[in-house]
Amino acid sequence: MTTLALVGAGSGLGLATARRFGREGFDIALISRSQERLDTLAAELDRDGIRARGFAADVLDHKALTAALDAATATLGVIEVLQYSPVPRADFMKPVLETTADDLDGPLSFSAKAPVTCVNVVLPGMRDLGRGTLLFVNGSSAVRPNPKVAGTSIAFAAESAYAEMLHQVLAPENIHAAQLIIPGAISPDAEHSSPAVLAERLYAIHTERGAFRHYAEPLPE
Repeated sequence: MTTLALVGAGSGLGLATARRFGREGFDIALISRSQERLDTLAAELDRDGIRARGFAADVLDHKALTAALDAATATLGVIEVLQYSPVPRADFMKPVLETTADDLDGPLSFSAKAPVTCVNVVLPGMRDLGRGTLLFVNGSSAVRPNPKVAGTSIAFAAESAYAEMLHQVLAPENIHAAQLIIPGAISPDAEHSSPAVLAERLYAIHTERGAFRHYAEPLPE
């Protein structure tokens, strides 16, 4: 079987998505900053009968991110599905009138340059395989700019544009790029935005291969 690479893996959405794809036979590559945390998640998945390994990297370190994805491929096999869903840092969320040009370096590295880095690593394997899925998970500011969180609004817009261009150019190669917008907080009790429900939605996006943009629930008025 092939591999799902989760960039921004954690104990909420990441773990739920890993379990959902793992039930379908995918091996799971978990990528985030803490190797100790990744090893804990991998052990939990292993107990469920899902082969999983952790590869530590900070998405702001593009060389380390490339090395982690290369190591995941070497260890687990070709990456068929990439999910990019790390949580932005709090300091990326300054109000627009307090945001300087320098303040955009981090958000753009996080939400634009890091996704480009990931895609450039995994795309050759997907092309060799003849199929692939690129999943981008964002908050509502990706489609409705919020002046209270200017850095993420600007950077998410860049990520959205990049992902939508991938959707357009890679579809003829049977490589599906899609975006899931989650307007509110992810909570175990949320009707539409619990980790389990969102994981099911992401798996459906992977299998149904339809439109580019999807919403976990309608945007609030």
